[in-house]
Amino acid sequence: MVEKVKTGIPGMDDLLYGGIPKRNIVLLSGGPGTGKSIFGQQFLYYGLTQGEGGVFVALEEHPVAVRLNMKHFGWDITKYEQEGRLAIVDAFTGGIGEAAKREKYVVRDPDDIPSLLEVIKEAIRDVRESIQNLEGRSAKEIPVRVVIDSVSTLYLTKPSVARSVVMQLKRVISGLGCTAIFVSQVSAGERGFGGPGVEHAVDGIIRLDLDEIDGRLYRSLIVWKMRGTKHSMRRHPSTSQTRVSSSTRTRSSESQGEELK
Repeated sequence: MVEKVKTGIPGMDDLLYGGIPKRNIVLLSGGPGTGKSIFGQQFLYYGLTQGEGGVFVALEEHPVAVRLNMKHFGWDITKYEQEGRLAIVDAFTGGIGEAAKREKYVVRDPDDIPSLLEVIKEAIRDVRESIQNLEGRSAKEIPVRVVIDSVSTLYLTKPSVARSVVMQLKRVISGLGCTAIFVSQVSAGERGFGGPGVEHAVDGIIRLDLDEIDGRLYRSLIVWKMRGTKHSMRRHPSTSQTRVSSSTRTRSSESQGEELK
């Protein structure tokens, strides 16, 4: 039986028949304003509340802003960082600025993928060691969630390396037994997933969209693929603090979802 990781996002686990298969690397793709960062942060925070570890790789925002944004939604991560259950990897500042000097995990040059991978590995190891010391659990038994926001930053100016970069990250993160969400940016109205070939490199794709209908904006979500589990094949409404409605789910969509992607 496939071991699954619950997202903790209301309605989402129903669409995935129990959650994301463990070790899966999921591309969370969408345009501006679709709620990608919120989704990733909610996924990470839920894991922390369940005794899991977490690593957040900040490529698009200052780590201070990440903490403030999460606190705005009621997800105060202070105690988890203090206990070492959560590590925030600063791949945004390059170590520049007074606040950046207080960060424990800093990537000086995010374009240097091997260096980025080393910092991520260090953060995952440290989180597991902290939880092991606190609870006496074996490090191998401690699940860790990883969120990279956003992975497309790493190949924005050189899309030809997109698949290679995602594969390198996948080998390390999945290889260490983690389940991850890679946030991927696309332009408004774009049909792709944020980089050539990335859709084939990942285990799952969740697509978030924002559409204007009769002068109003509506958010929606669809599970494009998810290896290791059946899933809904329908588009579903979603909200900013992610909550997914499964009201459009049908028996026909369920049976189609049994074809593993």
